Amino acid sequence: MSETDTSSVSPKGSGQELKRSLGLIDATSLVAGSMIGSGIFVVTVYMARDLGSAAWILVTWLITGLLTMSAALSYGELAGMMPNAGGQYVYIQRAYGKLISFLYGWTVFTVIQTGVIAAVAVTFANYAAVFFPVLENKIFTIGDSFTFTNSQVLAMFSIVLLTYINTKGVKNGKIIQLVFTSAKLIALFALIIFGLYIGFHTTTFHDNFANMWDASKTVFDETTKTATVTKISGVALVGAIGATIINSLFSSDAWNNVTFIAGEIKDPKKNIPRSLFLGTLIVTIIYILANIAYLALLPLNGTPDGSVVQHGIMFASQNRVGAAAASMIMGNIGVFAMAALIMVSTFGCNSGLILSGGRLFYAMAKDALFFKQAGELNNNDVPAKALWFQCLWACVLCISGRYGDLLTYATFASLIFYILTIYGIFILRKKEPNAERPYKAFGYPIIPILYIIVTSLICVTLLIYETTSTGLGLFIVGLGIPVYYLFLNKKEG
Repeated sequence: MSETDTSSVSPKGSGQELKRSLGLIDATSLVAGSMIGSGIFVVTVYMARDLGSAAWILVTWLITGLLTMSAALSYGELAGMMPNAGGQYVYIQRAYGKLISFLYGWTVFTVIQTGVIAAVAVTFANYAAVFFPVLENKIFTIGDSFTFTNSQVLAMFSIVLLTYINTKGVKNGKIIQLVFTSAKLIALFALIIFGLYIGFHTTTFHDNFANMWDASKTVFDETTKTATVTKISGVALVGAIGATIINSLFSSDAWNNVTFIAGEIKDPKKNIPRSLFLGTLIVTIIYILANIAYLALLPLNGTPDGSVVQHGIMFASQNRVGAAAASMIMGNIGVFAMAALIMVSTFGCNSGLILSGGRLFYAMAKDALFFKQAGELNNNDVPAKALWFQCLWACVLCISGRYGDLLTYATFASLIFYILTIYGIFILRKKEPNAERPYKAFGYPIIPILYIIVTSLICVTLLIYETTSTGLGLFIVGLGIPVYYLFLNKKEG
């Protein structure tokens, strides 16, 4: 085994190591499957209220896609240099040292990975309630702030089930990922094709684009049930795009998870960069086409009361624009069809998130920066204990019901780590000019610099318009500093 592969060896000295059994299709499936969860079926509602313009909504999704793809193409260079388990955690450590890499791993464990797993699992359970209304029943409540429902029980069960399946070997996780990713891609393409076909036989699309560049912000008052519309342009429009793009960025996130399982991918120096590009390209195309289908089927503007058409995209019932679009294609049965699609989508998404997340914590454990047991491989050559640690905390977040808030706080921090990682390319080119680079960042240095500039501007915008959320995100990252030194002291002791 080469020097670049030593991180795949179990720290127990048992001779066990992660097996390279995933090919390009498997890796691409993981990228696309981890990205497509429930966001694409919901967040356009918020973007419609923030922008009020069909053209600017599509531009925002296009910017999101270009940012995601440019980041993925940049990560390809780092993946080729360091084809080891842990991915982004390893890249950050090589460029900045252990403290910064630990803060990334800490944030991933406390909020980013586990928070997303919890949120996706609860979404899966909520849509299962469409078929089984008993899931909405409350088990108990504590005051007005805490409610525990059957849906939360199902959410936790789905996390435990997927964790158990993934502890039985990477092959099981691979099969689930391929099956569910294929199913949701087929279903999404069907929604897009039938949506465009039906929508273009009406005047809805034309009406939505009649004044497509006229932007406005709509604020709905839940108390008075009234909406206030304010025209926006210039700096206000830029600020609105910068604030609302967090919705589409969140829906396009988790593409980097494939780097976590680099120790199990065949020919990772080639297949990881390729899978990053192909996966993000596929999802970007699907997301833009899905939004065009929404705009072909539903009016952009609407009212809080009335029929599906009267609600429009802006006030889609329970923010489920995907379900509203499906009902325009198939009538009432469309609600059930969309619920089934989202269940498939979220279950498959969580399978990929659970599979990949455990590998990052495995890499941290090998650096004595996580629980020691997480660095062990089981008889199936899987870091099972790392997966169970992840499972336990994700279930705690399901019970707490606070995963949504935590995700809002951590999204800003996640963007900061993306910026740091891509800037790490410049650092490593200077520090290690002779290091092996089987793949070099596309468009270097222009594309990486553009990503850093645009994403930094988004972060500044979020600091201005979402000060509380971004501040709490940084606070969560900062909490990792004393924890880092606790691990360090324990290691030295």
